[in-house]
Amino acid sequence: MQAFEYASPSTLKEAIGMLSSKWGEVDVLAGGTDLLSLMKEYTHTPKKVVNIKGIKELGGITKSGAGLKIGATVTLDELVSNATIKSEYPSLLEAAMGVSSPQIRNMGTVGGDLCQRPRCWYFRQGFGILGQDKNGTSLVPKGENRFHALFPQAPAYYVNASSLAPALIALGAKVQVAGPNGNREVAVADLFVIPKSNSGRELSLAANEIVTSITVPSARGVKNATYEVRQKQALDWPITTASVALKMKGSTVSSASIILGHVGPTPVQAKAAESMLNGKSLTPDLAAEVGKAAAQGAQPLNGTAYKAQLVRTAVKRALLEALKQRA
Repeated sequence: MQAFEYASPSTLKEAIGMLSSKWGEVDVLAGGTDLLSLMKEYTHTPKKVVNIKGIKELGGITKSGAGLKIGATVTLDELVSNATIKSEYPSLLEAAMGVSSPQIRNMGTVGGDLCQRPRCWYFRQGFGILGQDKNGTSLVPKGENRFHALFPQAPAYYVNASSLAPALIALGAKVQVAGPNGNREVAVADLFVIPKSNSGRELSLAANEIVTSITVPSARGVKNATYEVRQKQALDWPITTASVALKMKGSTVSSASIILGHVGPTPVQAKAAESMLNGKSLTPDLAAEVGKAAAQGAQPLNGTAYKAQLVRTAVKRALLEALKQRA
């Protein structure tokens, strides 16, 4: 990889002061499970790398009456070992457990999972985030695209790579962000954006901002689940994910959230499918109908039409898994 300057600040203020206002000059290092591979492939060539793992205020999981605060540098292993996550947030637990490598779970962080770059092979091979040739034409629609978007937002055809984002969005989570202009809060759903250019970024962060924590509302009484479809059980990214969160009134659904992952450049909210559940008792037949509705509006590429069936199945099974839980 290209030579770079390394810094390991002990405070958040120090870390922010070391960042650049321009993307590409400085990169933030947490677990490094994505960044180091990008640097080895020369996809990222930062002049400086700022290690934030030693900043204590960015770690820890704190429970309160309002919910849970998860530090950005909390590892996936810490997440799956937490008692509250196990008992109250099964959708988040399943998403984290889907990262099947113990080594990755031990090093990878919650903030890093949200901020990781897409796995698109056009991007990883140097064609930019939009996978375009020198003339600005995307290589994806007519190229090899079987792992790309079912719900593309042209000119973006890659899929969001985060394992945790669909579950966090379904649960109504927010991220706290710190930068030179102070702190701000962003809904996880609004963290992801479509880049404006081939050299742009897919996050609504400035280059000199850092995700510091994630707050998740209490899920007491909320039935939630995640179902992932994978090509293999060994370490890999899912092909399709569905995360659901159901607020119940007795045996009926008072409100529902259904978020699809790995099928679009940003996590996809299945609004039409959600509305089908309101005021109804969830049954296997209804779950199947909701799954069908979740796949409506898809605009498959020539290699991604198969994902529509995976969406239908993932949504149905996530709903049925949630149904098993105590209200």
